[in-house]
Amino acid sequence: MSVLFLIIIGAAAGFIATRMMKVEADLITTIVIGIAGALLGGLILRVLLVMTGMAAGFVGAILGAALLIWAYQTYIQRK
Repeated sequence: MSVLFLIIIGAAAGFIATRMMKVEADLITTIVIGIAGALLGGLILRVLLVMTGMAAGFVGAILGAALLIWAYQTYIQRK
């Protein structure tokens, strides 16, 4: 992502965020708030996705183990 694109997106995000929070700030402060917020939000989102991915893997492992136990009890332990 280019620096210019980051500045434009940061300025827009900062403008929206400052208006939502009812903060009056100059253009430079708004841009800095937007860029810093984008970086912080991106970091938090990545951490949440990694944690969710690990949790999903854990749930998948449990379901896989339950399926194998069912198959073992149904087809092998029948004797």
